[in-house]
Amino acid sequence: MAGAPGSKLKDVAALAGVSVGTVSNVLNRPEQVSAAKRSRVLAAIDELGFVRNESARSLRSGSTRSLGMLVLDVRNPFFTDVALGAEDVAEEHKHSLILANSAEDAGRELAYLDLFEQQRVQGVLITPFGQVLQRLEVMRSRGIPSVLVDRLAGADQFCSVSVDDVAGGATAMAHLLNIGSVRPAFVGGPLTLQQVEDRYRGATEAAAEAGIGIQLFETPDLKFERGRRIGDLIGNLQPSKRPDAVFAANDQLALGLLQSFTANGLRVPADIAIIGFDDIDFASQSSIPLSSISQPRHLIGERAAQLLFDEVDGEPGHVHSQVVFTPELVIRQSTQRR
Repeated sequence: MAGAPGSKLKDVAALAGVSVGTVSNVLNRPEQVSAAKRSRVLAAIDELGFVRNESARSLRSGSTRSLGMLVLDVRNPFFTDVALGAEDVAEEHKHSLILANSAEDAGRELAYLDLFEQQRVQGVLITPFGQVLQRLEVMRSRGIPSVLVDRLAGADQFCSVSVDDVAGGATAMAHLLNIGSVRPAFVGGPLTLQQVEDRYRGATEAAAEAGIGIQLFETPDLKFERGRRIGDLIGNLQPSKRPDAVFAANDQLALGLLQSFTANGLRVPADIAIIGFDDIDFASQSSIPLSSISQPRHLIGERAAQLLFDEVDGEPGHVHSQVVFTPELVIRQSTQRR
């Protein structure tokens, strides 16, 4: 316990004229205490400057009032928006959200999972990068459940919240074909990331139905700077070999491509059209507003946190759910050819 010198639980109880048990109930189960006693206890807490020692409480209970959240790239506004949705639900349950960044590094990802377990979080929200499902199973056996975010889980294995990435990829490619593309390309990677592989698969299936192939520019990550580098590579191709439209696996890549193309004198969308994925706020605010496949980012975070609390709270008959949202096409200037 921390606070003013000597301001322990018993001091609060003495000043409020109640038992130590009543003070504990006010702190942990306030609905079990009458309004009058709650008022006296809270006044005593305020007067003494009492602050509950959360670390000591967690040692007694075996867990903290916190959730861990591990994402691929904390700099990506998509994950920031998802985290905000999860944080809103955590606050409703009087929990904090600890946000960590794997930076698409398998070793770092495992290190954060170890840290979450050491900190006794009540549950974990995770967008997996490496092979961590077995590690998550072990954590669940120790009382720390997980929900996969932006990744579809196998039936009855974990709860998950994602979008239909195959459908999103098909929608993006169909749009590029509808505006007249005959040399489309896909930029993204690594293809070992399930989300990227699914988006690429949807795109290739849509193109195959039209009898058209897709150029693949696989990347080791999904960052803005990687998009710039691939954009420079594409810009240096002979016009006859250059794609006339690009589907990028996320908006960060797409915005990097857009910056490179315009810097190299390519007209977007006249020379080369671009569509991204996620529909982050920057997509509509770029110099040439970016077409994108929209995901309900905030809602994904909310739903994932709700599922995690259902499992943490041990709701009767809890069944692992795989929530899949349908992404939507948002058309802006980067694909509007006249």
